[in-house]
Amino acid sequence: MHIIVLEQYPSSRRGGQGIVLFEVCRLLAARGHRITLLYTQEDNLLSDYRKFSTLIKLNKFIVSRPQDVLNFLADIRNINQQLISEDSIILSNEVPNIPFGYLLSKSKNIPLLCYLHYTPEPSLWTAFCQSKGLQRWKTLIVGTLHRWQIYPAMTGVKRFIAVSQQTKSNWVDSKGSNLDKIIDVVHNGVDLDIYKPASGNISKETKVISYIGRLDKEKGLETLLRAFSLLLKGTNAQLLIAGKPVADNEDYQQSLILLSLDLGIEKFVKFLGHVSDTIDIYQKSDITVLPSQWPEPFGRVIIESMACGTPVIASSIGGIPEVLTGEFQDFLFAPGNETQLSNTLRKIIDWRNQQPELAHKCRQHIISKFSLLNTVDAVEKILINQINSPNISIKTEDKYGTT
Repeated sequence: MHIIVLEQYPSSRRGGQGIVLFEVCRLLAARGHRITLLYTQEDNLLSDYRKFSTLIKLNKFIVSRPQDVLNFLADIRNINQQLISEDSIILSNEVPNIPFGYLLSKSKNIPLLCYLHYTPEPSLWTAFCQSKGLQRWKTLIVGTLHRWQIYPAMTGVKRFIAVSQQTKSNWVDSKGSNLDKIIDVVHNGVDLDIYKPASGNISKETKVISYIGRLDKEKGLETLLRAFSLLLKGTNAQLLIAGKPVADNEDYQQSLILLSLDLGIEKFVKFLGHVSDTIDIYQKSDITVLPSQWPEPFGRVIIESMACGTPVIASSIGGIPEVLTGEFQDFLFAPGNETQLSNTLRKIIDWRNQQPELAHKCRQHIISKFSLLNTVDAVEKILINQINSPNISIKTEDKYGTT
């Protein structure tokens, strides 16, 4: 099978979606499938992709300006001439990449599939109201142009792969009930040979709580800082915050630093910036926290941390409850509720002494439900089925309006 992958930024720094795609492609290549990566901007995973795939840099996956049209069509023609074979299939890692994938698919009659890592974008009216100044009109004009391309092109996608049942439900609710027929749910998985507990016992007086991820408002970091300040009243602890802003600018990170000063906890909080190798942080942490206030599609940090034997407390929103199941449901808290988060932290912070078996339970939970091998098996089966099945589209309901 020849898999043509569409990825704008081959990066591990923009959340879990880039890492998920890379790991799936790496193992599919190891199983003998050919991978061709089409990308538009260079980023930190490109050199790793080069080890097992063919790389082709393109101009755009979607037209944003009139001058983009000629380059867009030229790329379609060049890819048709170079790559397409009878066993080819297209896998887009993002919905905005679909216009390019759609034309490529139609021109050679090969299947197009798309990952759904995120919930649908807000309406143009909502985006317009949330913007300011000239940015509002740019959002309206470019957003309209993009939607005119994306939504019709979505009808050419044969299957979607959603990372959680909640993500699937959000898309069905937004775009029409018929979409339910062509969305498969495949939970993310983690490489258990890479994410594993530290060797030897960890014994220390200061408890370590960690957050790893984007430093954006929707991640609920204010809730974490306030909950941590409550925890410090009677507990010797340190909070590690690893990551950088993506959607928000550096001013937001500065506001978090100022909040820690206002709460009087600045001596106990460390902002680490972007950390490439997060395994060491998971291993030395007593608890990882994911305090999201937006409908997190999956929450990859959860399975990474638990594979390392470190329990996770997370907000009960989006796809997170699909990961923290069984006895781990007790580690969920209401989004934005710093009191509940603090109480949950206090309840399990000393688990190494009171429940030393918890590390093993965390890892076994991931082994049984969220291994990378299970994820790749499921994705591979979906891809092969589409190559072998009739090339029939399923129409979605007309809920693609631009407002």
